Amino acid sequence: MEAEVAAWDRLAVRASEPNPFFESWYLLPSLRHLSASETVEVLHFTIDGELAGLLPIRRARRYYGRPVPNLAAWLHANCFCGTPLVASGAEHAFWRAVLDWADAHAGLSIFLHLRAMIEGGALHRALEDVARQQGRQLATVHREQRALLASPLTAQAYLEASLSTGKRKELRRQARRLAELGEVQHERLLGSENLDAWCGEFLALEGSGWKGKAGSALACDARTAQLFRDALAGAGERGRLERLALRLDGRPIAMLASFLGAPGAFSFKTAFDESYARFSPGVLLQLENLAVLDNPAIAWSDSCAASDHPMIDHLWRERRGIVRLSVAIGGGVRRSLFSRFVAAEIARHPVESPQ
Repeated sequence: MEAEVAAWDRLAVRASEPNPFFESWYLLPSLRHLSASETVEVLHFTIDGELAGLLPIRRARRYYGRPVPNLAAWLHANCFCGTPLVASGAEHAFWRAVLDWADAHAGLSIFLHLRAMIEGGALHRALEDVARQQGRQLATVHREQRALLASPLTAQAYLEASLSTGKRKELRRQARRLAELGEVQHERLLGSENLDAWCGEFLALEGSGWKGKAGSALACDARTAQLFRDALAGAGERGRLERLALRLDGRPIAMLASFLGAPGAFSFKTAFDESYARFSPGVLLQLENLAVLDNPAIAWSDSCAASDHPMIDHLWRERRGIVRLSVAIGGGVRRSLFSRFVAAEIARHPVESPQ
């Protein structure tokens, strides 16, 4: 796959929907550092010899804790979008090829499972079309909404529309109080400038808080720490990285790394110093991040945050549907088994209605 990076990067530029997590500079280090315990196969779809689609797949023996074998798109805990990387205009052909492959290579798997798909996007709509044309059952088995920033408003106008006068006044007060403690600096970096030191600061900052205590901070595992460094380096080399920091006397008290991929952006990782929580440094940094609304190349920003996030959901007013999809594969007996299984699953765990 290393030999295909140039073609892979060309595919990313002409992709129907951006997904930095399946681009070469993110997926390759993910596979290198995190896939040792699994066998992952990266499906390649070509048109006239040119790479036109890509999806990492694994053979899962379990399905959310239950012993139900399935073919599943490969994602890990720091991969926030599972939409395949597919050339614009090739969406339907891509899904036909993937489903043909799944039918022929199902093994013991009962169905194909796709997580973290962008609901209503070009790839989701194309899969619905192909499944309908082929008489193939496609089930939405989970849906959630996460915060999205997408507005024609300027950054200032958006802030005024999102937060009450009282809340904006409180944030201004917190900013003034913070400035009383020392020199406050708002930092915005593109590319790879001072990247190694910046990554070290971020890993230390995140590890100093609740994630470090819970063992979920990137620095708690050498593999995820190196993935963070490798991914940011790859994004920086391609001009796809934006880094924000709020500094007090030179020390970072809030940081944010985002991936840029026109027409969108993805807020990859953020952290703040919890000892300054009374000043809301994470929120103050997000106020600076609203400047993305004034970037003509970026139409939306995906928070990559959990549904009902206590901070970003109050500032970003738009929502993006994220769904898990299960697709029938194989012959009649396998599809009948899948139909009964998915009906029981949805009966046990009803799916949230789309918004």
